[in-house]
Amino acid sequence: MAPTPTGSSALRTDRYELTMLAASLKDGTAHRRCVFELFARRLSGGRRFGVVAGTGRVLEQLRAFRFGDEELAWLDANRVVDAATLAWLADYRFSGTIHGYREGELYFPGSPILSVEASFAEGVVLETLALSIFNHDSAVATAAARMSVAAGTRPLAEMGSRRAGEHSAVAAARAAFIAGFDATSNLEAGRSWGIPTMGTAAHAYTLLHDSEEQAFRSQVEAQGIGTTLLVDTYDIERGVETAIRVAGTGLGGVRIDSGDLPVVAARVRAQLDSLGATNTRITVTSDLDEHAIAALAASPVDAYGVGTSVVTGSGTPTAGMVYKLVARQGDDGAWVSVAKASADKASKGGRKAAFRRLRHGVASAEVVAVSDGFEALAHSGGEHGDRPLQIPLVVDGGIDERFEGAAGVRAAREHHRAVRAELPARAFGLSRSDPALPTVYLDVE
Repeated sequence: MAPTPTGSSALRTDRYELTMLAASLKDGTAHRRCVFELFARRLSGGRRFGVVAGTGRVLEQLRAFRFGDEELAWLDANRVVDAATLAWLADYRFSGTIHGYREGELYFPGSPILSVEASFAEGVVLETLALSIFNHDSAVATAAARMSVAAGTRPLAEMGSRRAGEHSAVAAARAAFIAGFDATSNLEAGRSWGIPTMGTAAHAYTLLHDSEEQAFRSQVEAQGIGTTLLVDTYDIERGVETAIRVAGTGLGGVRIDSGDLPVVAARVRAQLDSLGATNTRITVTSDLDEHAIAALAASPVDAYGVGTSVVTGSGTPTAGMVYKLVARQGDDGAWVSVAKASADKASKGGRKAAFRRLRHGVASAEVVAVSDGFEALAHSGGEHGDRPLQIPLVVDGGIDERFEGAAGVRAAREHHRAVRAELPARAFGLSRSDPALPTVYLDVE
């Protein structure tokens, strides 16, 4: 069973969610059955595909979405809502159904990443929480996937905790691991999500000692010759020579954190080989992003450590997703498609079913079927061998625990690896471009 988060997540929301709730309770529309949809109108940053991340975290936060005495008292003291709304919130338990893309899945403009079917009251209050998680985690995962593509088979370590908020750092490590990173420096991410952790020593450890040699001897004594020694505190060539003299040719690795990395890596490799340390690995860090990693593809580098760039989405810190009402029941019980019609923020109304169109195992389109007759959606795809993209995450308030915790993270990572293999070659370019797959809408009667 997945762990229940400590503390309430109910106030991780915007005030207008609750004021809309109060107004709809007063006029009687709060209990209308509705469908809310979370999607991105476009791929931020000219990305060619997006990666869904945050699903498991949303489900865990949904478990904790409870208005306890402290939350209700604060809302009352600050006159956010009236007494009738406070009474309704005291009993809040999500009882609706949520379908969505599996975590680790790819998404494109218009992909119905999450569909929330519930009363207006139950669904509207989840907007901010869902968006804050998906927008952050998916931006990080999308950047991480691009870095993973650039790295090829070479391992990647996430080490950006100090460049993010203390909670977002843990979430970023989780998202990066799902999208192809192999380890994290963040211990809480290791404890919470089962992600392998890594780390040896920083420049401060070398500077602590009277000499670089003393620092290396101390580290090897504590961690063994399989450790990685940081060789650029002073002079890199001298640092490499000292490292091998201290640890021997069986030294696990050296790390380079400065300089013209392609040039320096080549020189260090040649020096290591000349000293007989042919199996000593080279790890490079120093403000890497997907473009810098790609530039090192021909260099004798064995592993990468990425910090700032991955935890900030490599210049695109949000996925730009929105959460919109797309269908509601009228007073007669019939479903009505609704949509925003703003010039540059228009959305597509109606309940949706999504499919990935494949040709000989290669993705060719994102197919989104739209219908107000919900039962028709079950039969709207598949005639071309399309792969269904949505799965039930919550059914009548019951959360599927398989998508939570460390097991959910491992499953998301495996799913991402499988679906990324479906992409056409043009999807892996790093330059700004149109989405790799077109989104095709089908209106279903």
